[in-house]
Amino acid sequence: MTASDIELVGTTESAAAPLIEARELTRHFRVGRGFSRQLLHAVDDVNFTIGRQEIVALAGESGSGKSTIARLLAGVYKPTSGEIYYQGRAMSTFRSRKDQLAYRSDVPMVFQDPFSSLNPAFRVSHGILRSLKLHRPELNKQQRYEEAERVVEAVGLTPAGEIMQRYPYELSGGQRQRIGFAQALAHKPKLILADEPVSMLDVSIRIGLLNLMAELRRSEGVSFLYITHDIASARYVADRLMIMYAGHVVEKGPTESVLQNPKHPYTDLLLGAVPDPRAPLSTGIEGDTGEPPKVIDPTPGCRFRWRCPLAIDRCHEETPQLRVLGTNHEAACHVAEPDRAGSGSATVPG
Repeated sequence: MTASDIELVGTTESAAAPLIEARELTRHFRVGRGFSRQLLHAVDDVNFTIGRQEIVALAGESGSGKSTIARLLAGVYKPTSGEIYYQGRAMSTFRSRKDQLAYRSDVPMVFQDPFSSLNPAFRVSHGILRSLKLHRPELNKQQRYEEAERVVEAVGLTPAGEIMQRYPYELSGGQRQRIGFAQALAHKPKLILADEPVSMLDVSIRIGLLNLMAELRRSEGVSFLYITHDIASARYVADRLMIMYAGHVVEKGPTESVLQNPKHPYTDLLLGAVPDPRAPLSTGIEGDTGEPPKVIDPTPGCRFRWRCPLAIDRCHEETPQLRVLGTNHEAACHVAEPDRAGSGSATVPG
C-alpha cells in the first residue's frame, strides 16, 4: 500500500479511534416473489469495535449472521442501514477505486474452505504475487517475489521457495489455509477477517492455525475478527468475545468474563453444549427447548424467547438492548442480573 493510499484512507485516524467500528449495522435480504416477498433479517442493529492488534471472536450457531458481518466489513455486501467506520472514516465514503483498493488491502479476508479458495490451475505463488502486484504496485518483480517468500515463511511454511512452486493439490488442508493467510498478509493488512478458518481442518492441526493468528498479531501487528462456532477455540485465542443469535449480538465482553460468568441464556446454552474442564460452567440452562429463531419478518421481542426457559412476558413484547452488567461486559437480556461488584445495569445503545 502506498503512502498516498494510507493518507487517503486514514486522514481522520487518531490514536484514540478504534480500527473498525460498526454502528447500528443492519443487513436485510429480500426472499420470495410477488405477494410472498418477505425480509430476512440477517443482521440487525449491531454495534462493536475492533482495536489495533486485537483478536475479537464472533461466535454463534449457523445462520446467526456471523458471515454476513464479515462480508459487510469486507465490502461484499452494503449495509441496509447503519455505518462502518474504518480508522474514523465512514466506509460509505470510499467511492473511488483508489479508496476501495486501499481499504481492501488493509482488510482482507481468509475463507473457510481451504480446498476451494485456491485456484487448482496455478501454483500457490500465483495468488500471492497477483495480490502484491495489485495492492503494492511500488514493488518491482524481484521485490514482489522476495516479499512473497517472506510472507510464506511468516505463516510457517518452509522452505518458502519450494512451497511456492507447488500446486494446491500438493498441499495438505492446513498448508492451504496457511497459504490463505499468506495471501492476506501480502497486503500488509491492519485487520484480517478470518471466517471459520479452522472448521474444515482436522482437530490435530487446528491448534497450529490458532497459534499462527496469535503469532501474526505479535510479529506483524495485525488485528483479527475470528468468526467461529467453536467456543473452545475462541477462548484459546481471542481477547474479546461477541455472541450472536438470529442477527443480534446478545452478549459481548472480555473472553474470560463472558465464558466464566455468562449473562445471556443463549451463551449459557452454548457453554453447556461444549463443557470446558478448566473451569466450572453455569448450569442455568439444562437443555435446548422450543423453536428455531424467526428471522424472516420477525416480530418485536427477544429472538431467543422460543427456546429460553427463563422467558417472561416482557421477552415476547420488547426486544432487549445490550446493558452493562459487569466490567466491559454487556448482554441483551431482560432477566439478566448485573455483577454485585460490577458497574450496574445502565442501558447502552445496542
